[in-house]
Amino acid sequence: MKIAIISDSHDNLANFKKVISEIKKEKIKILIHCGDIFEPETIKEALKDFSGKAHIVLSDVDEDYFENLEKNYFKDFSDLKIYHEFGEIEIDKKRIAFCHSPKTAFKLAFSKKYEIVFYGHLHKPWKTRIKKTKLVNPGNIAGLFFRASFAIYDTETNKLELKILT
Repeated sequence: MKIAIISDSHDNLANFKKVISEIKKEKIKILIHCGDIFEPETIKEALKDFSGKAHIVLSDVDEDYFENLEKNYFKDFSDLKIYHEFGEIEIDKKRIAFCHSPKTAFKLAFSKKYEIVFYGHLHKPWKTRIKKTKLVNPGNIAGLFFRASFAIYDTETNKLELKILT
């Protein structure tokens, strides 16, 4: 199964919608966002045309924006799950973790519990391996400091692809 991984959207709704359009074309049904969203309305607006599951981890900055939301703010998004500090899912027997902080990402990778760990914050696409765990930053979709980018991970083939947003 293919998963799209994004990070650091920084309220750039136009680019967020471009990503959604691209992943819909590829029939991707799972989206992971590694934080630095800012306004919750950005999530609502970007995901209204996405029919898959979205897993969103909040950064420290996001926590401030999201902390006073009314309880049912995302009630129309039943396939949206929001995590604090880090999230984890399992697909095709692959344990996947995701977070915003590089420090947390390295801790998760060193735990040896995951096949792959995604994280954000640095804005630069990057990957390495810690023992058997892939550690991946998909870049940023806001296009800040580096070109806007995101990643697609195929759990069946274990292939990772970086996509530059045009």
